[in-house]
Formats: sequence, C-alpha cells, structure tokens
Amino acid sequence: MDGAFPVIDIAAFSRPGASAAERAAIARRIGDACETIGFFAVIGHGISRGVVDALTAASYEFFALPLDEKLAVRRPRPEQNRGYIPAGDERLARLRGNETPADLKEMFAIGPFDLPDDPYFTGPAAYPSFAANLWPARPPSLRPALQAYWHGVDGLARQLCQAFALALDLPDDFFADKTDRHISQLRLMHYPPPDRAPLPGQLRAGEHSDLGMMTLIYSDNDVGGLEVMDRTESWVAAPPIEDAFTVNLGDLMMRWTNDRWRSTLHRVANPTEGDAWRSRRLSIGMFFIPNYDAEIAPLVGTGAARYAPTTTAAYRTERFARTAGGDVAY
Repeated sequence: MDGAFPVIDIAAFSRPGASAAERAAIARRIGDACETIGFFAVIGHGISRGVVDALTAASYEFFALPLDEKLAVRRPRPEQNRGYIPAGDERLARLRGNETPADLKEMFAIGPFDLPDDPYFTGPAAYPSFAANLWPARPPSLRPALQAYWHGVDGLARQLCQAFALALDLPDDFFADKTDRHISQLRLMHYPPPDRAPLPGQLRAGEHSDLGMMTLIYSDNDVGGLEVMDRTESWVAAPPIEDAFTVNLGDLMMRWTNDRWRSTLHRVANPTEGDAWRSRRLSIGMFFIPNYDAEIAPLVGTGAARYAPTTTAAYRTERFARTAGGDVAY
C-alpha cells in the first residue's frame, strides 16, 4: 500500500514542541507523493474517531429517508453546491469534456457557515461561493455532525497547507492569506448497491480531476471504490485505511506549482456483479478551495510559466463553461 499510496503521519504539525526537522521530513514525503501520484493518506491528523462516526451514522440516516423528504432540501441551482443532489444530477466526466450517463450516486453538500455580515461574504462577487446552506429537518444529528466534521477537517487542511509550503521551499504561512476565507465544499456521497446493470460508460463517479487546492476524503468501503490513474496510465484501487484520510491534489495546486505537482485523474468504479450486495458506500469529501479572489499563478522558481495568472473564481467559471448545457456543479 505504501508504495502506490504513501501513508504519512503528520502528527508533528499539531504536536507542541515538534522540531523543524521533523516537520521538514514530513513535508519532503508529502512533496514526493505530490510529484509522483498526487495522492497520499494521512494519519496522526488529530480528528477523533467519534467525529467521523457521528457524521457517518447521521449521513446514512439522511440517505435512508424517503425521496420526497430529501428533495425538500434539493440543491436550488446547478452552480450552488448546497443541499441534496439526487441520483441522475451529476456527470463528473463532463469536467473533462466527456459525455457519459449520470453518475451512480446521491449527495448532500454544504459550504462555509457562521459567516460574518461583511461585503466579502454577502456582495455580488461572493456568489455562489457563499450561498446559503440548506439544513434538513431529519435527522437532527446531521447538522451538528457536519459542522463538527468541517471544523476538524478544516484544521487538517491548514496543517497540510503548511506542509505544502515547506515542501515547496516557501515560508510555512505562504498559503495562509490565500485560504483564510476559503470557499470549500463538504460533500456526503452515497453509493447505494446497484439494482440494475450500469449503462455503457456509466460509473459511480466518472473520470475527472478535482478543481480546488486539495481534497480530503474519508470512505467506509472499497467495494466499488476509488481508483487513481498512475503514471503508466493504469487504474489503481485505493482501499480505505483505518483512521486515515486520503488526500489528493486539485487543478489549482497543479497550476500553482507549474505542473511540478500532479492533479491526478480518478474515478469511482462499479462493483462487480458478485460484490454488488456488499457495495453500499459512503464517501465524505472536503473539497478545499482557496479564497475566491486568491491569485493562482505559477510560483517563482518553477520554470517558464505554463499557465497565465488567474483567480479561483475565474478558473471555476472557465471550468464550468466547458460543461455548458450540462448539470454538473463542482
């Protein structure tokens, strides 16, 4: 496992008294993973098992509700990653210009919450990054569980921002002012056992790369699970690791590093026919996205720039334009 998907203990980034040498060694391992496959797993993250288990239980309760009750908090508009997103509403392959049948999953999504009454969060430029969240009435445990999980994974993402900076020979706070008002999305992705054969080209989640800076994933089942394309263009299964989060880079991080680091293609495969009965799966993803006005430009010292400077918001708009006529919102 550690060969294809490095498992990295990052406890030194939260442990008082940890030395600079300890943190630098961790950053080097993370940098190596980012240059080779763009995926790795982290342990020693400090997020309690109770926080993960509480959200997992509440999520399954929500997805078990009748469809009409879930649709009461349906996503209001395609560009808003908020509320319930039923099966049939997303085709992630369109992010790469490919047309496939709808992905075989249903979702619930939130964005930042408890925001100050400030024009940055409420003005025209803030939409849809800070659109209002939708909170279902049942189960009552879902909202506090989502918020507790958000706070935990937000802290982990900030530790990884420090590690990324060190791995790139930058001050450890380089990304701090670019992510202090981040526009991240937390998605609950439910993959029910299939009740029929998939259509040609249909997957649980189509082949794509992520938009943002990084994605942090917890999954409870690898039957019909995440697959990553390695450098030989082969699909490699990424089984869940106990008490670990899987981390993958997004396109904005690849642009920042001028392609030194990789935003890797990945997908969620269908279970085999014989495994369908045990393939119910929950994946909880924090899609960590910088401030909407953060400038994304190739870092100094990474060679001739392969990308023109942009902002998070401009890149998001341009990427969505590639899916014109579609219904994907990412």
